[in-house]
Amino acid sequence: MDEGGSGLPGFTLFGHPLYPTPSAPAMFSMAATRCFHEFGWTKEDLARVAVKNHDNGSHHPKAHFRSKITIEEAMRAPMIADPLGRFDCCAMSDGSAALILTRPELAESYAHADDYIVVKSNQISARTNFPWYVPPNGPGADFTAFPSTLKAAEMAYKEAGITNPRKEINAAEVHDCFTITELINCQDLQFCDRGKAAEELKNGTFNWDGETAVNPSGGLKSFGHPIGSTGCRMLQEITKQLQGRAEGRQVPDAKIGLCHNLGGAFSVASVTILGQRD
Repeated sequence: MDEGGSGLPGFTLFGHPLYPTPSAPAMFSMAATRCFHEFGWTKEDLARVAVKNHDNGSHHPKAHFRSKITIEEAMRAPMIADPLGRFDCCAMSDGSAALILTRPELAESYAHADDYIVVKSNQISARTNFPWYVPPNGPGADFTAFPSTLKAAEMAYKEAGITNPRKEINAAEVHDCFTITELINCQDLQFCDRGKAAEELKNGTFNWDGETAVNPSGGLKSFGHPIGSTGCRMLQEITKQLQGRAEGRQVPDAKIGLCHNLGGAFSVASVTILGQRD
């Protein structure tokens, strides 16, 4: 079973002087209810994200949660912040990850001289941490898209020369802190048209062997979220996917990968493009 914690550190220490800052589940529940209204998505659509990621995580030896779940189990789970239930929320967790960053000429002297992975772009975009107080055409958000992800992705694709993300990105680890977040991320990262993420998920587009594999490791839903090390873990997972040595499910013929991380109230996003050496 997934389990919760006391929430992100520091959330009770800053914010509006009169109005309390909502919890992380409450923040993303607002996005879920808005997407339900705008796109016609349902709680069953959210459940499919959890089922997919727990299924992927069941194959990964380092995943925190390694049990498959059903749509029915996800939909019957206790409510956390309506419409987000227990299986719609990632667990707070402990963990660590490490990366070695160096120049290509030095990489050739290491163990993976023949298959080291190249960072094609790394971009970060920051917006307001209080989107509910500002208009969406300013630094805020309309709760159906995350402006920080949109901008970071735009910059990363431009630098990496990616013109058709859905066709060119083979494997992606995206920030599925909540099931609704993954669906919105798939749209913001241009893996599908706006409003179509739930339909594409149902059709298998984002399966580990689908057109664009999303969270083939099992994501935060299966690993939990140790905050600081989550991004490094994602980069490690995609690096191994591109080297053909994934510890869980191996995405077939993966050559270009993406890592996406989201922080705060959808306020800061990082998008990194990794690729095989030329």
